[in-house]
Amino acid sequence: MKKITWMLIALLLAGLVFTPALLASTGNNDVVIDEKNGKPKLVLGEALSDEDKDKVRTILNATDPQQVDEYTVTAEDLVTFINGDPSSNMYSSAKITRKNEGHGVVVNIVTPDNITQVTNEMYANALLTAGVENALIEVASPMKVTGHSALTGIYKAFNVEGESLDQDRMEVANEELDVATDLAEEAGIDQEQVSQLLSEIKQAISEQNPATKEDVERIVSEQLDKLNIELSPEDRAMLTNLFEKMRDLDIDFGKVTDQLEGIVGDIKGKLDEVAGTDSEGFWQAVKNFFENLLESIRGLFN
Repeated sequence: MKKITWMLIALLLAGLVFTPALLASTGNNDVVIDEKNGKPKLVLGEALSDEDKDKVRTILNATDPQQVDEYTVTAEDLVTFINGDPSSNMYSSAKITRKNEGHGVVVNIVTPDNITQVTNEMYANALLTAGVENALIEVASPMKVTGHSALTGIYKAFNVEGESLDQDRMEVANEELDVATDLAEEAGIDQEQVSQLLSEIKQAISEQNPATKEDVERIVSEQLDKLNIELSPEDRAMLTNLFEKMRDLDIDFGKVTDQLEGIVGDIKGKLDEVAGTDSEGFWQAVKNFFENLLESIRGLFN
């Protein structure tokens, strides 16, 4: 009997530790509407079934129609915003919450196992190129998808109610996302390294203000050397052409330098974890926590 009681107390104490995180993830009903920035916008992929749409609403905490403006992103939108393929299927979805000046663009893939090719940093980089500012972007899919259609859905959310993003910038941002995923999938470069490379090139462009395509090519080569990334001549040309298009559009990356630095910092942190510099300390902390917890419980019976 004493052993059963001891086990129940242990479970109760462990539950007290994890309950706050659980409550935080489920949210609460006392949602305050942001009268300055408006309600969040939920954009659902057209190809989703009604059941899958309900799953996405739940995942993104957007089940109350009074608390969110809902839209559907279609293949027609893909054509409208980025001159894309009208036969495309749109699955990945996004919730966009506008924020005050200074917040920047923050992207959170809520279902990372189901967004297979695009990372938080890839989305953020592309959205900065498109001209998106000050927003929390949450991306989700109820099934495994590459994640590309979510970008068009985000564009749609920023092209309603009198707002609009620049067409050329949206198109080149979509090309940037394609280049990023191509380098990760076909050239075999780690996704984080790809995002770091794109961010570093943008920072260098903002600092050096290249005047010619040859200047852009030099910057690309310098950043590849800096990060010890080997690319084929074809992939180097693909990168140079992408950033030459950005140069032609005269995109001012100096405005988002802090965010680019933040992206690079986040990526370096992830790479450190993969290298094992942080994981050992984390698991040691977990071990210490449960050892201390068990010692405290044993003390109750001494």
